[in-house]
Amino acid sequence: MRDPDDLIARAGVRGDPDHDQHFLVDDRVLDRLPTYLESEAQRASRDASGSDPLDEIDAETSHVLEIGGGTGALTDRLLAVADEVTVVERDRVLAAFLREEFREEIDAGRLTVIEGDALEVELPDFSASVSNLPYGVSSEITFRLLPEKRPLVLMFQQEFAERMVAEPGTSEYGRLSVSTQHYAEPELVETIPKEAFSPPPAVQSAVVRLEPRDPDYAVDDEDFFLRFVKAMFTQRRKTIRNAIRNTTHITNLGAPDAVVEAADDELLQKRADAMTPSEFAELATLALAVGEPEGD
Repeated sequence: MRDPDDLIARAGVRGDPDHDQHFLVDDRVLDRLPTYLESEAQRASRDASGSDPLDEIDAETSHVLEIGGGTGALTDRLLAVADEVTVVERDRVLAAFLREEFREEIDAGRLTVIEGDALEVELPDFSASVSNLPYGVSSEITFRLLPEKRPLVLMFQQEFAERMVAEPGTSEYGRLSVSTQHYAEPELVETIPKEAFSPPPAVQSAVVRLEPRDPDYAVDDEDFFLRFVKAMFTQRRKTIRNAIRNTTHITNLGAPDAVVEAADDELLQKRADAMTPSEFAELATLALAVGEPEGD
């Protein structure tokens, strides 16, 4: 495997915190990241066997997408386990370095480097994604990837990661928790110290594995459901009864009182942070049916 510090030296760059550039340089973490595409049971079996972390990973690795390739330390590990890798890198200098450093892999058709913003470029039909995301746009990128219904292994600020996996009734539970869990089963698999990066970020990081799944509830309009969840959490200290009435500027409901009159009183007495995703779905479905949403 290529040494991450050597890659930085060959690229002739330094991480720039002002532009969300923190290069992951801990070899042990880099080696583990692709293995998190496996399930917890598969990882336990691998650990018990004592096999090499990057040896014959039992996961979907036909075409792995990496967002934010940097100097290629993770790219190198992904090439060791994947048939094909596509890297999206917005920094012009780093994209040019990746094309030079991995020229052999590119010529062999195993690596594609896309220079551009991951929120704007056309993404390939990937089988999974393993990425150390730029933290400033991690939420936007994640919610571009989640609807693709592919396994994801993504690096986040630890606080953000903890909110993604939070359960109802906890202080971390919120809109991010419900929205994430609508698309996938999230698992916080590892916390990463600041010292694993160059330069070290101001906060600890964490790796989240996101296994795509269909929710155990149905929604008639996914956009409205997510907007309804957002609205309820803007009023998280209020009861759901009051939140429905106070957030028509977000939900666009023309008849919020009709929703309150038709809803189960037990749900209306709850606050957003005590509501399960299925309960949000129940209320959103009712709101869509009787609340006269404008523009829906």
